Amino acid sequence: MSYSVEKEDAPAVEDGIWIFVFADMCMFAMFFLAYLMERNAQQAMYIASQAKLDQTLGTINTLILLLSSWFVVLAVKALKKNLQQAASVFIGLAFFCGVAFIANKIVEYSAKIQDGITILSNDFFMFYYILTGIHLAHVVGGMVVLLVLFINTRKGKYGADNISPVESGGVYWHMVDLLWVFIFPLIYFLGA
Repeated sequence: MSYSVEKEDAPAVEDGIWIFVFADMCMFAMFFLAYLMERNAQQAMYIASQAKLDQTLGTINTLILLLSSWFVVLAVKALKKNLQQAASVFIGLAFFCGVAFIANKIVEYSAKIQDGITILSNDFFMFYYILTGIHLAHVVGGMVVLLVLFINTRKGKYGADNISPVESGGVYWHMVDLLWVFIFPLIYFLGA
């Protein structure tokens, strides 16, 4: 007698998001390595330049992103219970955390530019603007994802039986947060 067990395949989007996350993390790892190598070669300049950063704004952005990840976790938990209304509120709150992050970053960039500090000032600020700028682009991309998830959750398209898109979007958003958890101490505190 032959028995067969059907295995429910994970949606392709889940596989795709993990591949994307891995590739993206590898790209950032290369940037981090290049930053550390240059920092080691020019320690005094890096420390002097780092002292010009606003650690308070960086800390606030860290707290904002950690809070946003918590909201995404709460949204997924709510959807697993088919609580679409609650899930959409949590996704909306995560989105607004993204808005707050961007606003805070604009304030930080504006202050640097007003002080005459640009991407061309020195190698430290080149890395500062590149790493935080690419990360900021990821935040914007994540906000687009969150907005789509918010709209579709409000329409009732997601629930306990169709949660994969929200989980995949959550994985991306958590990656964005994790990247900042590496960028923040690396740029703002390492060796300061």
